[in-house]
Amino acid sequence: MKVAVLGAGAWGTALALLLAEKGGEVLLWTRRRELCDAINAAHENVRYLPGARLPENVRSTDSIASALDGAQMIVFVVPSHATREVAREAAPFIHGEVPIVSATKGIENDSLMFMDEVLAEELPGARSQFAFLSGPSFAKELAHRLPTAIVIAARDAAIGSSVMRRFHTPYLRTYASDDVVGVECGGALKNVIAIAAGAVDGMGFGHNTRAALITRGLSEVAKLAMARGGSALTLSGLAGMGDLVLTCTGELSRNRTVGHELGRGKTLDEVLAALGHVAEGVKTAKSAHELAKKLGVSMPITSEVYAVLYEQKPVQQAVKDLMARELGYEFDPEAIARATLRSTDRRD
Repeated sequence: MKVAVLGAGAWGTALALLLAEKGGEVLLWTRRRELCDAINAAHENVRYLPGARLPENVRSTDSIASALDGAQMIVFVVPSHATREVAREAAPFIHGEVPIVSATKGIENDSLMFMDEVLAEELPGARSQFAFLSGPSFAKELAHRLPTAIVIAARDAAIGSSVMRRFHTPYLRTYASDDVVGVECGGALKNVIAIAAGAVDGMGFGHNTRAALITRGLSEVAKLAMARGGSALTLSGLAGMGDLVLTCTGELSRNRTVGHELGRGKTLDEVLAALGHVAEGVKTAKSAHELAKKLGVSMPITSEVYAVLYEQKPVQQAVKDLMARELGYEFDPEAIARATLRSTDRRD
């Protein structure tokens, strides 16, 4: 099986390595010719995933037509803000009923669409072939074959099963889901909560603070997912709690690093300049904040992250405002009823 992996960042490279180990040709596409040449010359992505040797059956290309020619599976791993453009560029070269896997987590800024919605607009004839990969998975650890578990969400059970088998290895266990909305919400919004978690760590707060923030952050993710027709149960699994805990606590998390440095007093420009990689949570915070307002979902942590990133609100003041909010139920019965009604309406 030939697989085209669109996006040669750390995560795309790690997935290309995994897929190549199962045999077949893997084409790793990047728009940047210099990165393509460097990967092919060294059999390693020194820029984004140093130390991970790529098998001989992984080859990089800067031609999307070449990458997709004869591909029997296509994996989108470009940043969320580039997904629409790349999907539009790829569309003329996608033929037949091949699985199309999205391993990108985020919400498009202008449209407030998740990746499943973006791909559906740009590849309308292939919607039944979509699958969405999510869960707690750092690229570096996967590339070093450390045991990992992910979830594959698909509306078509046969597509989901095919993708699950293709990605399953002795060190990567795959689980199935039919809740694309819930899985997409968990994958995107955990990055926003991770910025907040990093900030409280950077400010020197303790385990109590971090635990409270992760738990209340999960509540926000679940509320937005339910408002969009997803299941709260999904958010208790790998794509929700699993990915959230990893991203909020793991030192390899770029989004947590952004928050940590903000908590230590650096400006966002300083943090991003030093990071050198995309931190999806920065862009997603804006989209999530606006989507929550549009759907009438209360997401105070997300709102404060947005204010810190886009309105230059001091981190210390954001924490004070969160703690000073009006007291109420942990699980608001009326809010749950409204979200459940929305979820039922969307499924119908």
